[in-house]
Amino acid sequence: MTGDDAATQSIAVLARGVRDLQDRAAQQYRPVVEEILRTSSRDAAHIERTLDGLLDFCGHELVLSMYRQLCRHYWAINPTATADYVHAYRDRWGGADDGSEE
Repeated sequence: MTGDDAATQSIAVLARGVRDLQDRAAQQYRPVVEEILRTSSRDAAHIERTLDGLLDFCGHELVLSMYRQLCRHYWAINPTATADYVHAYRDRWGGADDGSEE
């Protein structure tokens, strides 16, 4: 195996590991987000902790969807803080103002 092959293989292993971690995050956060939405929770500290945790995994489509749902829910409770979370997403993940709903 050449050095390039080893490097390519190492990158592939790392990429699989990142994807597995994102999948686990999606599985673990799903019931938390569903409970917040189902109960119409207004617990700002809990919602913000959840958004903080989700933000790290927004490269995963399911996690991004949960992040957006939770932001929409939180908007009615604290629009200023929600706007900060939208900006944090854009800063971290390079989301542009492309007309899509956050």
